[in-house]
Amino acid sequence: MSFDPLTALLQAGKMAIERIWPDPAKRAEEVRKLEELKQKGSLAELNVQVQLLLGQLEINKVEAQHKSLFVAGWRPWIGWVGGLALAYQFVLYPLLCWCWAIYSAKGLIPLEMTPPPVLETGALFSMITAMLGIGAMRSYDKARGTQTHKV
Repeated sequence: MSFDPLTALLQAGKMAIERIWPDPAKRAEEVRKLEELKQKGSLAELNVQVQLLLGQLEINKVEAQHKSLFVAGWRPWIGWVGGLALAYQFVLYPLLCWCWAIYSAKGLIPLEMTPPPVLETGALFSMITAMLGIGAMRSYDKARGTQTHKV
């Protein structure tokens, strides 16, 4: 850390931003805001921003350690939803379409009925990629011996 209070606060803020925002675009935007505050020389405002970021980091830690499934379980739930959506899109949906074609050819399904819907994969891939990135970060932490608590 630097002896210059502005530089020290900026470095602490950058470290907090890296932990809070995995999205590089959002992270760059937040770092840019901190850089602007440093250039203005507003030590009090920069300190407030850094303290807000550090406070959010502490809230995230406490939330992740909570015993209630409804507080700490939303992250794994998103992973399960993503996994189920992938299973539907790439396993179940092709099988449904195949069965649909067979039963339509045999006349068991009326022609005016439409086949099952396709998922919009852009949002799905964004979510799954983010979750895999977080999983890779966690694997890196485990390799370094970071302590975790059982759920």
